[in-house]
Amino acid sequence: MNKKQKKMLLRIVIAAVLMVILHFAAKAFGDRVHEPVWFFLYLIPYLTVGYDILLKAVKGIKNRQVFDENFLMAVATIGAIAIALINRNGDYTEAIAVMLFYQVGELFQSYAVGKSRKNISALMDIRPDYANVEENGELRQIDPDEVEIGTVIVVKPGEKIPIDGTVVDGVSTLDTSALTGESVPREVRPGDEVISGCINQNGLLKLRTTKEFGESTVSKILDMVENATSKKSRSEAFISRFARIYTPAVCLCALALAILPPLFFLANGRAPGWGDWVYRALTFLVISCPCALVISIPLSFFAGIGGASREGVLVKGSNYLEALSKAKTVAFDKTGTMTMGVFEVNGIHHSSMDNEKLLELAAHAEIFSTHPIARSIQKAWLEGAVFQHNGEPAEKPADLAGRTLDRARVGEVREIGGNGIIAEVDGRQVAAGNTRLMDSLGVPYINCSHAGTIVHVAVDGAYAGHLLISDVIKPTAKEAIRALHEAGVTKTVMLTGDTREVGEAVAKEIGIDEVQAELLPGDKVAAVEALLAKKPEHSVLAFVGDGINDAPVLTRADVGVAMGALGSDAAIEAADVVLMDDDPKKIALAIRIAKKCMRIVYENIWFAIGVKLICLVLGAAGVANMWLAIFADVGVMVLAVLNAIRALFTKNLRA
Repeated sequence: MNKKQKKMLLRIVIAAVLMVILHFAAKAFGDRVHEPVWFFLYLIPYLTVGYDILLKAVKGIKNRQVFDENFLMAVATIGAIAIALINRNGDYTEAIAVMLFYQVGELFQSYAVGKSRKNISALMDIRPDYANVEENGELRQIDPDEVEIGTVIVVKPGEKIPIDGTVVDGVSTLDTSALTGESVPREVRPGDEVISGCINQNGLLKLRTTKEFGESTVSKILDMVENATSKKSRSEAFISRFARIYTPAVCLCALALAILPPLFFLANGRAPGWGDWVYRALTFLVISCPCALVISIPLSFFAGIGGASREGVLVKGSNYLEALSKAKTVAFDKTGTMTMGVFEVNGIHHSSMDNEKLLELAAHAEIFSTHPIARSIQKAWLEGAVFQHNGEPAEKPADLAGRTLDRARVGEVREIGGNGIIAEVDGRQVAAGNTRLMDSLGVPYINCSHAGTIVHVAVDGAYAGHLLISDVIKPTAKEAIRALHEAGVTKTVMLTGDTREVGEAVAKEIGIDEVQAELLPGDKVAAVEALLAKKPEHSVLAFVGDGINDAPVLTRADVGVAMGALGSDAAIEAADVVLMDDDPKKIALAIRIAKKCMRIVYENIWFAIGVKLICLVLGAAGVANMWLAIFADVGVMVLAVLNAIRALFTKNLRA
């Protein structure tokens, strides 16, 4: 409990004690003390507990924002005091109790919101306080904002990584749980890229920064979470519009209740009973306060966004959380989304020479290329990948320790855009590429019956065989598709730039319903637009991509989900939802969190409005007095707030 809340609690206790003392004193000495004295004595606890409400009501009137809960409370309690003063019965306790219970409800609401904010802050406690920079052999702690790109910083065990960078020295494991929600540590060594917000667990690391602090991952994440509540959902917008219409309407109804029945009775020659009807009108005003709706609905979304962030799912606004709950169609990119984006040489077929020799020539031909496929060929040879030759098993080479790619063995290199590479290796012409390269060289080739990327190799103009290269499917991809269907998604689609054979093979293995292959980025946008036109009415289409080359599609979809894009500027900018690790199961989890949040929102809306309508009718009929009114108002608010906080807890939603 913070200082402000403690101060409010003290005011409530003092006012309650004074009210009880005055109540018993009035019973004991009521006839001996004049009425104005009791009036001024009762004003002390009333102003003690309610002066801030009165000030807010006055400020609202000055700012022409009259009809809020502060105005309603001020009018209702001042009216109750006026009735007691006119009747000269000394019963001011009701007005004080109304203000007292209202403030108890406000204190509870403030504590609940503060508690949820504290939980979220703890979960997202990734903001670094300092960066260690080595100067003259000593470490100096400086503000991360002052660290320039290219600076070497030192991260000791137990410290947060303050800025994105590359490991230049040291080996360690990183705790990424604050970012991804996963407890499995990540091993890093020289050359690995690391992101801010992770905790260095056991080894001393030296990093060369690659971004300024303001552009680093941790800054972008914090900024996104802090601004998430600025994007309101349709439900929140409805509540705001509802309150603007509802509050003036109930004020007019209360005024009519105070005036019209007495005038009717007066016109018919009966006693008007002004005091009774004014009291009913004031009770009507107290009941009408829309506190439960105004407080609990935004709190539900705030808690939902916080619960999602704890699971490593960052939602940019409550509007996207609401949209995600209606997702019925989910489209995926393939590479980096449902597959690891890590290519491996899985086979060598139809080789006219020893497989080891063919792989060695191809690796050297690709020596200057940084393409993922070229790197996979280089890696296969450096690590001594073993493949059968003519059905005979091969043994792993024994001389891997000193194996390197020797640039001196490579002469002229020509890269044929979109086709492959022709290089001179050990004085021999080696061509490695696709069928178009073979056709251009006039080399007959043999097609492969396996799904994957095929790299044909020709040596000195003669076909030497081909390499089968495949992307690795993520281990949780199949389970992710199953979980999506269980979460209510009716259609899954894969949009890929790869060949149809590869796309269909991956889709069949993991259970995706439909495949559209050989698509350029522009084609993917057109494909998403076609899917949007076919989707069920009032449903949402979500697109899941790697957040870099899929930025146009992420923007075009109803909800764009960046997958495996930790640290990617394109992902954070283009996507509406960012998954902080590359586990596709998190998509279904995000949908379940969104659905739970919306279920809580609708529960609170119907519960609050339903109880309000019943109490308003009872209050207008004179059945409910002001004590019951404030109990109903505060009680509904407390129950709605408690229900809203449930959105923060997501453990039972994990698959």
